[in-house]
Amino acid sequence: MGLLAPARAGASASTGDAAWVRALLDAEAALARAQARAGTVPAAAAAEITRVAAGLRPDPGALALRALETGNPVVPLLAELRAALDPAVAGHVHRGATSQDIVDTATMLVAHRALEPVLAALDRTLAALAGLAGRYRDTPMPARTLGQRAVPTTFGLKAAGWLLGCLDAREELDRARRALPVQLGGAAGTLAAPAGPELLPLYAAELGLAEPILPWHTRRAPVLRLGAALAETSGALGKLATDVIWLAQTEVGEVAEPAAPGRGGSSIMAHKRNPVLSVRVRSAALQVPAYVSVLAASAVGEHERPVGAWHAEWQPLRETLRLVAGAADAAAELTGGMVVHPDRMLAGLAGLDGTTGAAAELTDRALAHYQAHYHRRKP
Repeated sequence: MGLLAPARAGASASTGDAAWVRALLDAEAALARAQARAGTVPAAAAAEITRVAAGLRPDPGALALRALETGNPVVPLLAELRAALDPAVAGHVHRGATSQDIVDTATMLVAHRALEPVLAALDRTLAALAGLAGRYRDTPMPARTLGQRAVPTTFGLKAAGWLLGCLDAREELDRARRALPVQLGGAAGTLAAPAGPELLPLYAAELGLAEPILPWHTRRAPVLRLGAALAETSGALGKLATDVIWLAQTEVGEVAEPAAPGRGGSSIMAHKRNPVLSVRVRSAALQVPAYVSVLAASAVGEHERPVGAWHAEWQPLRETLRLVAGAADAAAELTGGMVVHPDRMLAGLAGLDGTTGAAAELTDRALAHYQAHYHRRKP
């Protein structure tokens, strides 16, 4: 998690060094199995590579130090994998692939695995927000524009706005996850390897990833799409958290975060209960755009293999995954136990003119859209 990185709590295991090493080994083993299906590697050799790779536990720190001399961790990892295999089998490892094929495929695999619990957390958040919208459909409160009280609205409509923002983000993130492709192009993106282009669908099937039309060594659309979906998700969650922070102010007190022993305490003011879940979400939302900007800048790789631009993606993408995962977990807990104070909302309406009938109808529209979305998702 990291002492100074509470915003990204919850994703260390799925995005840590050990997870990345496991994905690299899984990518190598899947390549051998795909080549066995294509008839270019003996089936027994592919099975042995898979068995040994599954049991191998390289030290990520040692790999990182050795990677300083090779530019990526695949070369030292291959040395360990081949050393653990019979020499006759070792010759079938990594055939026709390049280091970027394995790193990119492992990156997509890590993202695919890490996003499953993120989507589940977003589903919990959506269910909680739908419940809030329905429960408080007719609960009046002051709307606020430019930081000032405006006209009456309802808390149901405010929750419905959060709901649709998070629903849109969840759809984009799910779409990006389903589109994550394997990478296989060989030394210069020509796939001049045993079995050639027919290996792509076999490799994709082995890993449960999408099949690309062409190798994408310097066409970084998959990474950019993923980064954009992660940024949209952090933005939607950050909007929710920001609103809660202001609504939970002592002078407003219209909502409160769920209470938990020790949570939100101050080091000097015993009367305070800080909105720490919202702070975690907002902190993540403020960091993600900076990391995604690096992903966007890294799309300008030259010719058939990028110099530095590809390498610059690795850590920002990992941090983005971690931050969004942490934000999604915190948002699910926040919305699932949010405390609403209708009396404080009503008191805030003093002196404001207007009706809330249309707000209730708009809330119904949002809830109908949410329900239709999940109805369409059912098999």
